[in-house]
Amino acid sequence: MANTIKEQQEILEKLKIYNLNPMQEEALEVIKNNVNTMLLSPTGTGKTLAFLLPLLDQLNPEITEVQALIIVPSRELAIQIEHVIRNMGSGYKANAIYGGRAISKDKIELKHTPTILIGTPGRLADHFEQGRFTTKEIKTLVIDEFDISIKVGAGGEMENIMRHLPNISKRILTSATKGTSIPSYLRMDKAKTINYLAEKTPSKLVVKTVISKSKNKHNTLVHLLNHIGSEACIVFCNKKERLLDISLFLDKKNMDHTCFHSGMDQRERERALIKLKNGSVSILVASDMASRGIDIPEMKYIIHYEIPNFYQEYTHRNGRTARVSSKGTAYLIKGDKEVFPEFIEKSQIEKLSNTSYRKPLFWTTLFISGGRKDKISKGDIAGLFFKQGGINKDQLGIIDLKQDCAFVAVPISIADTLIEKLNNSRLKKKKVRVSVI
Repeated sequence: MANTIKEQQEILEKLKIYNLNPMQEEALEVIKNNVNTMLLSPTGTGKTLAFLLPLLDQLNPEITEVQALIIVPSRELAIQIEHVIRNMGSGYKANAIYGGRAISKDKIELKHTPTILIGTPGRLADHFEQGRFTTKEIKTLVIDEFDISIKVGAGGEMENIMRHLPNISKRILTSATKGTSIPSYLRMDKAKTINYLAEKTPSKLVVKTVISKSKNKHNTLVHLLNHIGSEACIVFCNKKERLLDISLFLDKKNMDHTCFHSGMDQRERERALIKLKNGSVSILVASDMASRGIDIPEMKYIIHYEIPNFYQEYTHRNGRTARVSSKGTAYLIKGDKEVFPEFIEKSQIEKLSNTSYRKPLFWTTLFISGGRKDKISKGDIAGLFFKQGGINKDQLGIIDLKQDCAFVAVPISIADTLIEKLNNSRLKKKKVRVSVI
């Protein structure tokens, strides 16, 4: 249960956030004073914090059962929110459960009942049906990206979950889009709506078009990737087949990248995002799965290899750059005789440089076969790399600690040496394997 329950100001200081934005300020007040709240705000504006802060205020540290349920459409978003809650250091236990991993892992985590449970519709419905924990103390319900969550749980899972929640006293639905109808079983009567979708804030997004001399745009893509230098970027495709084709082409051109699409298993997708976040790769070739609901760092560049069929998807892709106060550029690659949809605005033509190139990557990622369940902390891992690995602080990149493993960014130039020194060494009481992913 909660160790030391922290106040909101302490949490914000821990997150190094010194001012909430207007949407977050309004959300705190509205959620506090209303039973049902609808929060509509663009991707990247801080909706997660906007509902987590008032959610924490509803929790009772004396109760040892699940008190708040957060339903999300994807495993990546479940992991992201769990990570945010941990970083908040609120003192309350939170766990994410989702499809794509052994249900036995869920059971192990649920033995020590979390106060906040995050999960995808299918996996939550399964646990509810099996009665693996009591739901009588769940008073707060959040459905994040509710438009997608409702679609994911359209097979009856969402309705089934609601039947197991008789004591909900506060409901919060969030989305980056509007217009989705809300099923009656969610009981969102007289909901107070916070709508920041139409806010006329000056856009810092620049849209540019790159002309390809042929219908096949692969060479133009490589030219563009060299043109933007070594900055991290996402290359969006409409279909998995096109994505895989581009990936093979980039391999032939010796351009380091990783992929993100629905055909990958959960572990592969998780590792792709870890490598992007810690700088082990700078190019992510992705489907629209990467346009919202996952934890991707701020991108300076977005590349539309293909234009999506609908404006909504186009907007969500662009939402991966130029967030809040940052600047960003979205590139549209236009093939020979290609006609863009009407919703694509006119943009300036970008002439590509013939002298730019992408610099070799500095970081790579090491896998460590021990995690939180082994009582291993980030400090323990850093200590191992400093003492036994003999590296300095500048040679230790981002440490990503998971339940049963960890990932550490280190310079490529010393990765093999570190594996030789650290493989089969002991962290706490566990002998760990160390390898490159």
